[in-house]
Amino acid sequence: MNPIVSATDLASELSGPTPPVLLDVRYQLGGPNGRPDYEAGHIPGAVFVDLEAELAGPPGAGGRHPLPDVTVFGAAMRRAGISAGTPVVTYDGDKGWGAARAWWLLRFTGHPHVRVLDGGLAAWTGPLETKIPEPAEGTFVPEPGALPLLDADGAGALAREGLLLDARAGERYRGEVEPIDRVAGHIPGAVSAPTTENVDEAGLFRPREWLAGRFVALGAGEDVKTVGVYCGSGVSAAQQAVALAIAGFTPALYAGSWSQWSRDESRPVATGPQPG
Repeated sequence: MNPIVSATDLASELSGPTPPVLLDVRYQLGGPNGRPDYEAGHIPGAVFVDLEAELAGPPGAGGRHPLPDVTVFGAAMRRAGISAGTPVVTYDGDKGWGAARAWWLLRFTGHPHVRVLDGGLAAWTGPLETKIPEPAEGTFVPEPGALPLLDADGAGALAREGLLLDARAGERYRGEVEPIDRVAGHIPGAVSAPTTENVDEAGLFRPREWLAGRFVALGAGEDVKTVGVYCGSGVSAAQQAVALAIAGFTPALYAGSWSQWSRDESRPVATGPQPG
């Protein structure tokens, strides 16, 4: 299944016989909660999902945005009206990170029919509403494991023996700056692949062929079909996972990402423009 849907196609589906459940996952790293923006106007029928509270667990040893407790996540998805056979579309208002996090979690826990709105809310030209929907309770029961998940040891091994992409900005990968985490740099062997290059000036994902060429140039290909990805805390890396899926690769997410790796003083750190 194509992991993205255009705004035009979404509008058509919403007026069709089996409209998808819409999840509004507006989120900004270090910014205010997205709920006020949602209440000020959202795509009709969309349910707000709180990334910090429902798509991530409390920060700690697992990083700044560890995976949520599966019961908390499942309850949030059922509250939104999601059942196993319900098509789902996620969107946000900035960069696609929050929407991709919801997409990855649903796919990881076994939901077969979930997509991200390409371009996010900015691509939507239809009406917005302020009414808060009250969908009927869904029946979705999350079963983790449908997509590969990396822990710190697995990420380190993949960086040495396969392909692990660092989705952060290049200057953070190189260790020139580190505005959030304890140590600057990257996982030794990881390859720099900023998420900003996956989309065009309008915030739309680049074509499948372009993305495939990008990832092949970074080391993916016939012999490397499963590609690992990490970022600062496992959120922007989910956008890279969507891009990898568009390109035909299987994304393996290191959810703890640099925020988990860098807090462990026993883990090696590389700096500079090369994988190390």
